[in-house]
Amino acid sequence: MRILKSALLGAALALTATAVSAEAPEKPKYGGSLEIGTVYVTLSALSFDPADWNWKLNHDTGLFYEQLFAADLSKSKQHGGKHPFYADAWLPSDAIRGELVESWKWEENPLRVTMKVRPGVMFPEKPGVMKKRELTAEDIVFAYARLSTSPKKIAGYFDHVEKVEATDKSTVVFTFKYFNAEWDYRFGWGYYSTITPKEVADAGATNWKNVNGTGPYMLTDFVQGSSNTYTRNPDYWDKETIGGTEYKLPFIDKITYRTIKDEATFLTALRTAKLDLLENIRWSAADDLKKSTPQLKWSRWLNMSGTFLSMRVDTKPFDDIRVRRALNMAVNKKEIVQAYYGGNAELFAYPQHPDYLGYFEPLDAMPASIKELFEYNPDKAKKLLAEAGYPKGFSFKVQVCSCNPDHMDMLPLVAAYLEQVGVKVEIQPMEYAAFLSAMTTKTVAPGYFMNNGHTNPTTTIRKSFVTKEVWNPSQYSDPALDKKVADMYQERDEGKRQAMIKEMTREILDKAPYIWLPTPYIYTAWWPWVKGYNGELRAGAVRPGPIYARMWIDEELKKKMGR
Repeated sequence: MRILKSALLGAALALTATAVSAEAPEKPKYGGSLEIGTVYVTLSALSFDPADWNWKLNHDTGLFYEQLFAADLSKSKQHGGKHPFYADAWLPSDAIRGELVESWKWEENPLRVTMKVRPGVMFPEKPGVMKKRELTAEDIVFAYARLSTSPKKIAGYFDHVEKVEATDKSTVVFTFKYFNAEWDYRFGWGYYSTITPKEVADAGATNWKNVNGTGPYMLTDFVQGSSNTYTRNPDYWDKETIGGTEYKLPFIDKITYRTIKDEATFLTALRTAKLDLLENIRWSAADDLKKSTPQLKWSRWLNMSGTFLSMRVDTKPFDDIRVRRALNMAVNKKEIVQAYYGGNAELFAYPQHPDYLGYFEPLDAMPASIKELFEYNPDKAKKLLAEAGYPKGFSFKVQVCSCNPDHMDMLPLVAAYLEQVGVKVEIQPMEYAAFLSAMTTKTVAPGYFMNNGHTNPTTTIRKSFVTKEVWNPSQYSDPALDKKVADMYQERDEGKRQAMIKEMTREILDKAPYIWLPTPYIYTAWWPWVKGYNGELRAGAVRPGPIYARMWIDEELKKKMGR
């Protein structure tokens, strides 16, 4: 009996060992190159200078410029965690780690955060710009001062900050005038949080040839409208533990972002393996690719940008809420979900995103006045237009970006619905630079068709509906709402903040400054030789750099697949 028990125990241990071995992670390999069509595959870099305050900066500079904080990618689903890291600018509080700072501590009276700079972080040598040197607290102070004094900054963005000072080489102190719930996002891991050295600013930060940061890669080539090329930084500080072994990052020698404006061209590039990874694929194209290229690996995610047709509330006829509500009822949104998107969309997922647990409320929890904006009711739409003084309808211009294939296809469909209630749309396609300029200069047409990032639960209402905000295409302005937003930011209790945000979200939905449209699902696809990846997209505000630094290429598999 004892021998039998020993044999059974030995067999069980052998099976366990086999199971563990089967689940052990692959050993990463160094070298190779990666060709990527990113989430913004159709858009070239807008600027490399953080002082320009452009939204896309982290996407193009996040491989060489780092920030105070970043996503803790060990909490990702591929490592057994609960976070997919898809969001454009949302890091859950349990998934943030120090990047350029290794620790931080809150203090009261005065209200401040004391941060310790991570030791041994180096700026590599940049000939003609700067010598190789260590990051110090003074670099953080300089970067903040340069951003906060930029004439292009978002008004009020850093108003909560009293001062930022380096008390010694490795200590930086942020003293606040008052609490702001976004303190870490706004100058920690957000859109405008890049740590740029003084030498780069002095040399000219707008010139890509001068840029230099502490990140895993260095920008070594840039061709406007074509490509960004990044080469491995040998002085990079971070490491990754895989299977109990610690590895120096990054693994891949060269990463290239490809800018491809034509949808058919970037889909062909993926199918023929000229792209190793394509992050933004429409559902209809995904179906075709799965049939033609079954070797690809996939992830599916609900777009982190809401789609809408903005109506300028400061111009007639959109200053009348009846008109705005009428146009919402005139569009058959449920039919768009089923017929246009083939069911690959959610009827209601903006301005809050369903991933924002504790902040998002589903449509069935909304008041009847909001629910009816998502019901197709052309008869009531005509009645409201007549009451507002437009019994025969009207016409208006709508600007749309030619860079977005989905929008170029959808806007004519929306226009066709509106025409059924007497409202005619003049479609004005624009190149992205002109389209963006119309937004930032507040010269948008009465109609502006776009999608806008959800960003995060505390930002989505502020950036789109507070008076004079940059990303406010409807020119919405309500002093009472502005005050509610300001009060929300100063509320320290997250539960109370959530209640305040839900109330404001309902208010905005009901006022209908937009024609609220469905939010589509997006697909990401990559070839099997791309390892250490599971579809993650951002490790901060539109910043994929830390994700790409942990990916590696299985060159042997690539050769076996004939590529």
